[in-house]
Amino acid sequence: MSPLPDVDRPSMEDRLALRRLAELFSLPRLERGWVWLAGAGPGDPGLASFLTFAAIAEADVIVSDALVNDSLLALARPEAKIIDAGKRGGKPSPKQAVISGQLVNYARKGLRVLRLKGGDPFVFGRGGEEAQALVRAKIPFRIVPGITAGTGGLAYAGIPVTHRETNQAVTFLTGYGADGKIPDFRWDAIAQGSPTLVFYMARKHAGEIAARLIDAGRPIDEPAAIISNASLADQTTQLTTLGELGRVALEAQTPAIIVIGENVRLAAGLDWLGAALHGRVLDPDPLKNSTLRNTG
Repeated sequence: MSPLPDVDRPSMEDRLALRRLAELFSLPRLERGWVWLAGAGPGDPGLASFLTFAAIAEADVIVSDALVNDSLLALARPEAKIIDAGKRGGKPSPKQAVISGQLVNYARKGLRVLRLKGGDPFVFGRGGEEAQALVRAKIPFRIVPGITAGTGGLAYAGIPVTHRETNQAVTFLTGYGADGKIPDFRWDAIAQGSPTLVFYMARKHAGEIAARLIDAGRPIDEPAAIISNASLADQTTQLTTLGELGRVALEAQTPAIIVIGENVRLAAGLDWLGAALHGRVLDPDPLKNSTLRNTG
């Protein structure tokens, strides 16, 4: 069990207000013996859904990922048990079977169980595996989608996932397979099949990924970006090219999301966060005028 986060906890009045809002919208309640698999969004607590807020406030047990914002966990009742089930690269982490077993065991005790996952539980979050374990154990459950880093992180960097002038398709991929290596994709199909590629968990293998894409026909000077700590106050965006991606990635912070495609150029005109925090002047025609500049 992890210590409760050292952040301001809401008052009883705040909790009652949250409950009244849930009732106002006729939201479902997290019932005893149920498990909710809920997304917490990419980092900014304001991007979590209202269903997720309500579930945190009601849960008896919260099994939480490492990337969940502490401000969200502070909504938990003082008597709630918060279990750290975060998986961190290169560090001891709980096995997936152990996590799934905890969800089943706590639900069988008649407790209200919340599995709180960064981003969206069904987007590279192994939520499907946990839901299958609940089905096998005949445990009732609900899926609460969340904003994934591949959309929310890009939006906070001023990079549209799709844009009429640059791309009408996007492909989401993981850069880290179960064996710790890059997945065995058909790189020629990926390189030619989608104008925009968004990679999760790819910083470690960014150089190798870039090399395979270039070998498969992607331009060496194609725009790319690495967004670290997406949607948080310390978010950074490093703009580069496909040819330089591996070198730049070595210096990037984790967690990070990588995007490759012409839509990256739009950051020069749509980096609303950088404009708000650092007074940057936005380019009204970034596709015509911009060159890649580091906005971190």
